[in-house]
Amino acid sequence: MAASLPQKPGMAGMPPQQQQQPHLPPGAASAAGQQPMPPQGALREISPVFLCRIGQETVQDIVTRTMEIFQITRATQLPNGVTQSQAMYQDRFGKLQEHLRQLALLFRKLRLLYERCVEMTSDLQEGPAELLPYVGEELASVRVEPCSPAVIQERKEVLEKVRQKNQEMKVLMDQMRNLLWDVNAMLTLRK
Repeated sequence: MAASLPQKPGMAGMPPQQQQQPHLPPGAASAAGQQPMPPQGALREISPVFLCRIGQETVQDIVTRTMEIFQITRATQLPNGVTQSQAMYQDRFGKLQEHLRQLALLFRKLRLLYERCVEMTSDLQEGPAELLPYVGEELASVRVEPCSPAVIQERKEVLEKVRQKNQEMKVLMDQMRNLLWDVNAMLTLRK
């Protein structure tokens, strides 16, 4: 896959402007204070850490775009018989479509970054059997040293307090449930 990506690994199919500044919206690529990209010769040797940072910025962009979509939809008034201007609805619809298109591009970019990171770090990753240490193995018995009588007594006291609190909470939950049933029954009878 690395041979088919002449520009930046994991960024094939992305517009050049987004490749240079992945965390900025289109048109804001010349913002001051942004870190420059590595020189063209170093593009083949981008570290997984750098790709992860770009991925983190991409996730932040995805969250921002999603929040903007929710803000647009929250501001949109549902049709309730009042005629609003068709231009306003078309404008909001156009904004939503643009945000959704950008969101799809960002998810595609994130997927490419993920695949490239997995490819670059495949020798570092552990197999799933190593992640689950007790699958297929018997638990080795751990030798536990006896505790002092004071610690055992304190543990018993704490367990008893926890049992009492749990019982009190259960009683309160039952009372609240009964109260809610009564309130709902009264509200149903009023209708």
